[in-house]
Amino acid sequence: MIAPRRFLPSISSLLALEAVARLGTATAAANELALTHSAVSRQLKVLEEQLGIALFERRGQGLALTPSGIDYANSVRDCLESLARASLKIKANPSGGSLSLATLPTFGTYWLAPKLRQFSQQHTEVTVNLGTRLAPFDFNREQFDAAIHFGRRDWQGVEYLELARERVVPICSPDLVAKPPVSAQQLIRMPLLHLESRPGAWEDWFEHHACPAEKLHGMLFDQFATMAEAAALGFGVALLPEFFAKDAVKDDRLVRAFKEPMELPHRYYLVWPKSVTPRAPLEQLVNWLSEATDPDLSVD
Repeated sequence: MIAPRRFLPSISSLLALEAVARLGTATAAANELALTHSAVSRQLKVLEEQLGIALFERRGQGLALTPSGIDYANSVRDCLESLARASLKIKANPSGGSLSLATLPTFGTYWLAPKLRQFSQQHTEVTVNLGTRLAPFDFNREQFDAAIHFGRRDWQGVEYLELARERVVPICSPDLVAKPPVSAQQLIRMPLLHLESRPGAWEDWFEHHACPAEKLHGMLFDQFATMAEAAALGFGVALLPEFFAKDAVKDDRLVRAFKEPMELPHRYYLVWPKSVTPRAPLEQLVNWLSEATDPDLSVD
């Protein structure tokens, strides 16, 4: 149920509050909103009277937010941004059926995007909006219906659909390895590049190849794409998903430093909150991916 109208100020008053809070003066807010100074002041006064709380302290010719005003302005900003996103969604897909999906950059580009294209061709009534998230988040605080998760089933409060497993392979510049492939013992003496979201990846790789290593150091990256570019420039060896490495070596700037890929115990999942009944667009995507993917197959 919507709150009583006495708790619902007008959009004009809320816009005036947000602008003054962000810009610092009623004059600046008036210029941004294409209003007069007196009009903005009037909106603020109406808002304070409606709430029965002082949101500003008058200091000479200026205004300063009270502690309550600061908290309220932050909440108003979140509401206005949410309303703007909702308006953008309906404008992008007037018939409804939009779906917001948080994805991982490399997986989203090389694996998910082609499948979403097929899904969109079969479900023209659904618009899929994509955003990037590198780690689990609170669905109650984010505007996403679902997300792509890599790892184990350790995201609390979500449903899981397994999408694919992954193999990784070391790649580097041809200048770094004259005659690839090399052995694990040779690789451990080379500069190694690391991904923030996969701590210990190289240690696991060397252990798998009977060449134990601990506390390996090297340059740190937050995305595979930038790490691959650093590898191409000769900064070191990158451990990349095979589906990405295949494309990365095509232009001869990179070579596979080790012949055989290593399969990881982790998986790619589609996840969505248990606490919310999935809307029709999400149900359609879940059902379609269930039929279109085979978790027993690696990411190709």
